[in-house]
Amino acid sequence: MKSYNVAVVGATGMVGQKMLQVLEEMKFPVNNLYPMASARSKGKTVKFGDKEYVVEELCDEAFDKDIDIALFSAGGSTSERFAPAAAKRGVIVIDNSSAWRMDPEVPLVVPEVNPEDLKRHKNIIANPNCSTIQAMVALKPIYDKYGIDRIVYSTYQAVSGSGVKGYKDLEEGVKGAENQFYPHPIAYNCLPHIDDFLDNGYTKEEMKMVNETHKIMHDDNIRVTATTVRVPVYYGHSESINVETKKPFEIEDVKALFKDAPGCVLRDDPANNVYPLAREAEGTNDVYIGRIRRDFSIDNGINFWCVADNIRKGAAANAVQIAFALIEEGLI
Repeated sequence: MKSYNVAVVGATGMVGQKMLQVLEEMKFPVNNLYPMASARSKGKTVKFGDKEYVVEELCDEAFDKDIDIALFSAGGSTSERFAPAAAKRGVIVIDNSSAWRMDPEVPLVVPEVNPEDLKRHKNIIANPNCSTIQAMVALKPIYDKYGIDRIVYSTYQAVSGSGVKGYKDLEEGVKGAENQFYPHPIAYNCLPHIDDFLDNGYTKEEMKMVNETHKIMHDDNIRVTATTVRVPVYYGHSESINVETKKPFEIEDVKALFKDAPGCVLRDDPANNVYPLAREAEGTNDVYIGRIRRDFSIDNGINFWCVADNIRKGAAANAVQIAFALIEEGLI
């Protein structure tokens, strides 16, 4: 297999570090690696394989080198500033921020769901929101077989989704320290508040799930609502998903769909206390699905529980899988 020159932007951050780890674990064919970060991280070192690499400062000229792919995880404003500079120089940017997700010219991709969208990329590809990614992996087989009229998302999201500051609020909070990042203590608590509140009463995180579902599925007719909650868990987003399908189904057929779906792991034996757990998902790249049951309150209703590691499948692993999909589709 041909090897590629890869830049990781935000290489010293939580997701950037995980991108390096996943690139290595998945044996992505890296020729030269270029870790980049802000000026305050310039000169630090990161490990990849059996080597240590010096982090260089992110600037336009950093992409003058022969770079094939750049994995960005450095925040929306950084991506808005530097992704076009990289793309202009022929680098394919896979961006983990929210900056490009709803741009109609930018594909928003979950490789198990809509890899065909990569064919229209213009050197910038968006990684969806962490909570959306795992939901899409689970919902795609249902959508393809039965169609979907309505989705109700209720999420229980780990503090690592807020980055180091959120992680530390929980870590220190269980020791009795006051919260420094969240508006209320997260230790022994649940906060129905992720990102800013909007005029419609929803948060930005909730509207991300609504809008990204429509874009990834290419179906604006699906009625979608969401409530997103931050919970005192370090890694692993959990989601209760309620689906109303267009066609009738048998619940055993739905379970069989999940069992065979790419990227899904079925954990559905409640009689023996087998169902998806955040602790089980941590450190893996799969989406775990269980508690599958009929919703008797509506026609054609399904309830299920869905769990994934938000830093891996919800961010780093999905980005690396996009890079692999580019190779498989002959797009790089």
